Formats: sequence, C-alpha cells, structure tokens
Amino acid sequence: MTMADKTLEELRYPTGKWIKVPNPDAATREAMIAAVAGVPSALAMALTGLTEAQLDTPYRPGGWSPRQIVHHLADSHMNAFIRLKLGITEDNPTIKPYAQQTWAETPDGRDAPVALSMSILEGLHGRWAHLLQSLDASAFDRTIQHPERGPMTLSDLLGLYTWHGNHHTTQILKMRERLGW
Repeated sequence: MTMADKTLEELRYPTGKWIKVPNPDAATREAMIAAVAGVPSALAMALTGLTEAQLDTPYRPGGWSPRQIVHHLADSHMNAFIRLKLGITEDNPTIKPYAQQTWAETPDGRDAPVALSMSILEGLHGRWAHLLQSLDASAFDRTIQHPERGPMTLSDLLGLYTWHGNHHTTQILKMRERLGW
C-alpha cells in the first residue's frame, strides 16, 4: 500500500473498519443502543454551521459530500431497522442488500436538503432505540442471512450500525478539522 493509498484509507475509515464484538454483555449492548439513539444529535452537531457549498464538498477525493453522507445514513439506517424487524419477526430471514453508491447518486441523495433526512433519522433512531431497549438478551442471538456478509446475529447488526453512525459522523468532523471549518 502506497502512502497515498494509506492516507485515502485513513480518510475513508477515520475510526477504523468495523470489528465484530462477539457476544457483547448487557452493559456493552446498552452502550451500543445509546450510541444508536445518539446518532442524530451527533450528526446535527457535526453539520452545524456548514454552508450549502461545504455540504456539497466531498470529504475525500472520490468520496461523498456531507449532504450525501446524511442521505446515505437515512437510507442505510432505514434498511437496518427493517433488517432488525425481520430478524425479530422471522426465522433467520435473508435480507436484501442494496447498491449504496448508486443510491447516493440519485437526485434525492445528491441534492435534497439535509433537513429531510435529519428528520427521518431523528424519528427512526428514536423508534429503533425504543425497540432495541425492549428486547430481552436472547433476542440479540437471533440471526439474519446477509448475502454479502453471511450469517449475522441481531447483536452483530447492532454493533455494525453503532459503528456505522459514528464512522460517517467522524468523516464529517475530520473533514471540518482538516479544512478549518
């Protein structure tokens, strides 16, 4: 890996790549649920004061803009919530992946006001956290089949999306820091 590749990788994954937390205990699960609940407020703080031009500036060469990141989070986390509900209500369902890059390039993903997806995220994360808090420990052992990742427990899903919200919020924060915004 060249230095340029390493730098791009650090920009792309400022918190590192997702690492599965095997069999998290109740306290770890509660911390992850709190992190899921906190995504909208953390993201709102990361966006505070950005101009329209800044919202449309890619966070790295070849990367998404903060606007696209916000819309991606709404798209991704709606899918995650549905995956969780499928995992709770069905026996080991196969979930459907989607073309994230293509979704980010749709007109709503590229151009819509961030407030539209922020309101989705606020309601969605509130409902998601409420559902997660209502589950007993055994529910987190239920599984889904991800066509790209293989079998995942609902605990794995929680860990992935805990990381995901922080990952994208940190991309925006690091961009602001790097560009002096």
